[in-house]
Amino acid sequence: MVEQSPVGDHNQRGVSIGLTAVIVAVTEEDPRVLVARRMTHDLATPAQQGLLPPTFDTPETLPFGPFVPEHHRTLELGLRQWVAEQTGIGLRYVEQLYTFANENRDPRELLGGPRVVSVAYLALGQEMPLAGSGEAEWRSWYSFLPWEDWRKGRPDVIDGVIRPALTRWIDAAPDARTARARMERAAIAFGPVAGTAHFDLLRCLDRYELLYSAGLVKEAIRDGVVVAQAKGTPVPVTPPEQLAAARALGHSMALDNRRVLASALGRLRGKIDYRPVVFDLLPPEFTLLRLQKVVEALSGIEVHKQNFRRTVIAGELVEATGQLETSGRGRPAETYRFRRDVMQEKHDVGIPLPLPKISG
Repeated sequence: MVEQSPVGDHNQRGVSIGLTAVIVAVTEEDPRVLVARRMTHDLATPAQQGLLPPTFDTPETLPFGPFVPEHHRTLELGLRQWVAEQTGIGLRYVEQLYTFANENRDPRELLGGPRVVSVAYLALGQEMPLAGSGEAEWRSWYSFLPWEDWRKGRPDVIDGVIRPALTRWIDAAPDARTARARMERAAIAFGPVAGTAHFDLLRCLDRYELLYSAGLVKEAIRDGVVVAQAKGTPVPVTPPEQLAAARALGHSMALDNRRVLASALGRLRGKIDYRPVVFDLLPPEFTLLRLQKVVEALSGIEVHKQNFRRTVIAGELVEATGQLETSGRGRPAETYRFRRDVMQEKHDVGIPLPLPKISG
């Protein structure tokens, strides 16, 4: 007798393929991401369709839609169609970020809905006017991930909210082994509680996943309600300190879109070091100060002005235009352009970044 594979059960339940766009710009030193609020396709949440009050679930999401083989010749063309429809903009270069397929990543799967597999893409460009049906808006990246912005020093939210909340979570572990595992995750994501260690800029996804596991972001509280509804058990009562932490840890997003956003931030920060991604966020001609501010916006840290300029010029990443920018305040500054030839001349074309230090 052959046992039935659990894969068969999942196939009977169904799988939907979604397409998600992380569209990034840097405007006036503020890293921005494009979000949408209204949509009516099959993957849209009740809040996005206007069927649920935003007090339970936010409608804010990265632009997304289902892949429809009958209408979309490729995944990327489908993505471009949904972005144009919801935001009114046409994407230039995009690259595939990651495929998200975790069980119950769409909470409606707990209630019998399909497994939603989302293929996420990353696009960089300039902020531009919006239109379309999605009530789209440019939003500050760090309003969703406030613990990632170190440009003015160590974020207050880490010591004021995250550290105490993680300590309570560790202390509430059911046994010593679980407590040790939780402590190790916290140390990897935010640095050890005691001593001095480097804050790893690239572990953006690890930090979000940890905060979700500890129930410290609004999405975790929302999903806990859905789990209780699916099991027919009483809705858990969230302690006041947990609710306060969730309110302090940035705006929530629909589904697992903050997880997608954290993945994109980690990818971008990693690429700064070896690919010329920052130049896709700049106009054709720019000052070195403008370039520095874009790098700082993405990395979340300040860099030493003179060292930064020496690194950029020594790496032959830019060339002077012979022109001065006179529109800004203060003395006119020389403008530069990106040397695209450098991509044929060198294997790594990026800007090395220092790592900030944190103290326990």
